[in-house]
Amino acid sequence: MHVYLIAGAAVWGLAGGLLVPRAAYRLAVPAGEPWAAVCPAGHAIRGWLGPARCPACATPPYGLGYGAAAAGALACGALALTLGAHPELVVWLLLVPVGLVLARVDLLVFRLPDVLTLPALPVTAALLGLAALLPAHDGSWTRALLAAVAVGAIYLVMFLVNPAGMGFGDVKLAPTLGLSLGWYGWPSVVTGTFAGLALGALAGLLLIAGRRATRKTAIPFGPFMLIGALGALLIG
Repeated sequence: MHVYLIAGAAVWGLAGGLLVPRAAYRLAVPAGEPWAAVCPAGHAIRGWLGPARCPACATPPYGLGYGAAAAGALACGALALTLGAHPELVVWLLLVPVGLVLARVDLLVFRLPDVLTLPALPVTAALLGLAALLPAHDGSWTRALLAAVAVGAIYLVMFLVNPAGMGFGDVKLAPTLGLSLGWYGWPSVVTGTFAGLALGALAGLLLIAGRRATRKTAIPFGPFMLIGALGALLIG
């Protein structure tokens, strides 16, 4: 049964990764601009879910392509392998495609769209609340809510202290990650939060050492937050 669960989760991640590139491309616009409605060659884009290449032209892929599919399959399969058949696994699997889109958009335009970060918190909280009602759940909904407040507060303080070093989109994403990590315990919260911060700092140092950035260069922090949270979930 566990083998089928892992395979099913991996297939879900693969399918999600193949369908999110269009959404990532449309959302990857500077703040204040409307969502992209045409491909790089000027052809109209229909819908939000679809592959990375425009079917009307031969322009290069405008999204994550097969890299997203591989990442989605790996993340979802690993979550199923390590966490097992508990109801909260469904929540994590639903969050993986959202995380792929957020990471891609942040890498492209250094922002995390409100259209994803803001509803992610209440939807995740509601789904975990439903999971907590099922006998097979393996976590604490109350602790998850407290962790969401704690992690959100930490990122808010860091933003207020150094607005140039962290975007407000990161602050909006933080409570959702805290909610997910808090489900498994405070050690997961500490591990996931610290890992995200450490990975972001390390990437910045490497870019500076390679003379590809300075201390004032903006760095997309969302992907590191997501990777840190995923790693802590797998450990937890």
